[in-house]
Amino acid sequence: MAPPVRILVVDDDEITCNLLEEVLSKEGYSVQKALNGRQAIDQGEKQTYDVVLTDIKMIGVDGMEVLRAYRQKSPETIIIMMTAFGSIETAIGAIKEGAYDYVSKPFKLDEIKLTIQRSLVQKRLLEENIHYRQELITKYKLENIVGRSTQMLQVYKTIARVAESRSTVLLMGESGTGKELIARAIHFNSPRGPRPFVAVDCGSLAETLLESELFGHVRGAFTGAVTAKKGLFEEADSGTCFLDEIGDISLAMQAKLLRVLQEHEIKRVGDTETMKIDVRIVAATNKNLEELVAEKKFREDLFYRLNVVSIHLPSLRER
Repeated sequence: MAPPVRILVVDDDEITCNLLEEVLSKEGYSVQKALNGRQAIDQGEKQTYDVVLTDIKMIGVDGMEVLRAYRQKSPETIIIMMTAFGSIETAIGAIKEGAYDYVSKPFKLDEIKLTIQRSLVQKRLLEENIHYRQELITKYKLENIVGRSTQMLQVYKTIARVAESRSTVLLMGESGTGKELIARAIHFNSPRGPRPFVAVDCGSLAETLLESELFGHVRGAFTGAVTAKKGLFEEADSGTCFLDEIGDISLAMQAKLLRVLQEHEIKRVGDTETMKIDVRIVAATNKNLEELVAEKKFREDLFYRLNVVSIHLPSLRER
């Protein structure tokens, strides 16, 4: 059974403190109180709280100092400010400094309960997201990838060298050799690891659909575009976009992808404005792109943009 949520109520008005302690205790929370800001900070040095509900205007150490102390010592603690109506600007300033929200005095008890509930849901989602990303990072550590042949050891060395850089990577190898697994290893072992990893199977989508998926579209760009849609390049901003089966895209789409690599910007379908993006591209193919270039089926300039770092994955029978 999970321990109860620990809440600290901070207010130099003892009546308010006692009221909130009684009400929140009935909600199942473990509630403590502090009658001034200094006491609240001292208690935070001795134990941790999930939520601190503090008044802003207090004699001596005020709520803003309480907020800053907890941001420094216990950044995972949720801070909710209580403020009189005339101090709304101060409360907004508190949010800019890291407070979750504020409630105005005289407050409604239901409003305080709801604000605490929402803050705890957000905290749980954030913790789950951090845990999930940590699991991904652990899963895609280089030592967890199967294969210890001489060729695979060379692949690991290349991944380790290229992961820290911003270079575009081209993965080549037969179907089933684990190109997406290697792409994820590059991403999660890089500084971009906490950011999004977006995978796109270019070979499975028609050209018009692929363009909309990658670049997004504005409302009315084509029949059925009833709302604007963010593209996968935008979704991957500050992270990595894995373009699988890059050898299957059309020459027209190749030209648009080349612009992304050259200018680091995209334009949604039907839009007139471009937007800057910061996306690392890892591409993969089971085709010989040099042969496609010679046959004029793949742009030479795009090939050289993609082939900054190339990794050839040996077939399973070679491992």
